[in-house]
Amino acid sequence: EKLGMDKGHVYFTSSGSEANETAFKMVRQYHLQTGNPRKHKIISRHRAYHGNTLATMTATGQAERKIGYEPLAPGFLHIPPPYPYRRHPKLTEEEHGTECVKFLEDTIIYEGEETVAAFIMEPMISGGGVMVPPDNYLTEIRRVCDKYNVLLILDEVVSGFGRTGKMFGHEHWGAKGDIFTFAKGMASGYMPVAATVVKENIFEAFYGEANELKHFRHVNTYGGHPVAAAVSLKNIEIVERENLVANAAKMERYIKAGLNEFADHPFVGEIRGKGLLLGIELVSDKESKTPLETARSNAIVQNCMKQGVHVMRNGYTVPGLDNVLIMAPPLVLQESEADMIVDAIGNALKQALN
Repeated sequence: EKLGMDKGHVYFTSSGSEANETAFKMVRQYHLQTGNPRKHKIISRHRAYHGNTLATMTATGQAERKIGYEPLAPGFLHIPPPYPYRRHPKLTEEEHGTECVKFLEDTIIYEGEETVAAFIMEPMISGGGVMVPPDNYLTEIRRVCDKYNVLLILDEVVSGFGRTGKMFGHEHWGAKGDIFTFAKGMASGYMPVAATVVKENIFEAFYGEANELKHFRHVNTYGGHPVAAAVSLKNIEIVERENLVANAAKMERYIKAGLNEFADHPFVGEIRGKGLLLGIELVSDKESKTPLETARSNAIVQNCMKQGVHVMRNGYTVPGLDNVLIMAPPLVLQESEADMIVDAIGNALKQALN
């Protein structure tokens, strides 16, 4: 209902990793049962995070998280994500978006469209660096997926249920997926619950006689637990009753106004984000956009912690590009608390110059 789907179907699990793993199994079985048995490859993006199971970790585009666990699952490919801050200087944001969509289309063509099952993406890369795509990106991705019969999985584990100032992250860009995955925001962390939501045409592919084995042969012990479901329903009710989605959008504007006072600081490359998922890319040189050294970035994080403000850094993503401060305060954030965040970051940036 919240997704605006006519006849959506839900498979419940207990974590975002499980929700994405479920989606991967679904897309492979779906294509097998709809006359495309070779469609098994799943494309994702560098810097994205999709989970910690073997398959979802393989789909994750953060190399340092995979050290010690290789070889990983076969059948996964990665393409570059949009990165407007570091795009070629001669490209507009829209042209950069088109360039990144072409990475997907070229990969599908080179691999053979008859072998590619799905493309998974976060509407906005979160822990990998708060990377906001150009406005044309998601609609063009949708077009390419439709053209080559590639299912689009939208990983809304982080961005779902108000985090970005919309109920769902994809609403900023006006295109929908074939499959959606949710977790964290469903119950605001009060219960382990997650969901994989599919369109009616995907669900129908799993109908058949018992001896045909078309059913989704996937069991989850705690999936659909009534307590988790009740907590999720109550949480969504509270989010709507207290207008927390609108509050996230309002607080985005308020925090950005405060952070923009530091825009001229030598270490501040870009301030970006949506709703209450915000980032500051730290650089040692504004012109060359050289990433700030890890030790200095980490010192800023620790300084904020000492002031009672918990920010994080996008560690374990790309060696040398762990220079983004990430803020994800609760949706109930008020202006006085936002002031604490801005003040702590401002103080930490000033001290980092010494």
